[in-house]
Amino acid sequence: MPEGHTIHRLAAEYATRFGGGRPVRADSPQGKFADGAALVDGQPLTGAEAHGKHLFLGFGPVGWVHIHLGLYGKVAFGEGPAPAPVGQIRLRLVGAAGYAELRGPTACALITDGEKAAIEARLGPDPLRADADPERAWRRISASRVSIAALLMDQQVVAGVGNVYRAEVLFRHGIDPYRAGRSLSPAEWSAIWSDLVALMREGVRNNRIDTVRPEHTPEAMGRPPRVDDHGGEVYVYRRAGQPCLVCAAEVATATLAARNLFWCPSCQGR
Repeated sequence: MPEGHTIHRLAAEYATRFGGGRPVRADSPQGKFADGAALVDGQPLTGAEAHGKHLFLGFGPVGWVHIHLGLYGKVAFGEGPAPAPVGQIRLRLVGAAGYAELRGPTACALITDGEKAAIEARLGPDPLRADADPERAWRRISASRVSIAALLMDQQVVAGVGNVYRAEVLFRHGIDPYRAGRSLSPAEWSAIWSDLVALMREGVRNNRIDTVRPEHTPEAMGRPPRVDDHGGEVYVYRRAGQPCLVCAAEVATATLAARNLFWCPSCQGR
């Protein structure tokens, strides 16, 4: 599932391509969003926002198209006139600067301002948003017996963090993923939050997740670059059984809340 930085990039791309007050053409070749597309068709895009893993495309008084990509959703952008539709396209927007095709999302619905506000109210603070309040997340974390690894993946606690950022930020701060949230100190949480803000901003800029510090890059260590379809240089994510880049201990993995967890038992020891 795409992590928060990807959704923020999508919001910026939609705004760049379809903003400016000019009407856009909208259709749903698949048919599952035909009624919503018909209402959006001919309207200008008035806003494009991301909150965690949720994307909102605003069309003035018509409302907002709420999109959640889920595990299989994808957006493809193209230049020039849109070609004949191929495959299951849920929503296609066409403007002067090209087109965008949405396929396979978990959610694609036309909603009101009030419904948008209700969705956002259920989400935790997003490290990539200027209005994020880390204290709101801390109040939940500091009172919880649940592991910090599970809390970071709870979108009602922190919005936008996925499996990669969860594993990497805990490693970077030497925190055992199984520690209860309430065992963290305010200083530890502040450091985690600040790091998430910095790492996720880099993700937006570079369109990939890189979490290793300068001294642990392939060039600095004389090691080959990581080869993985997720891209990016990381410490522990999907490196189970490989040596830790810091201490050479074997990176561990386990299943937590139906998701794979990765950590270094030495660097993140209890």
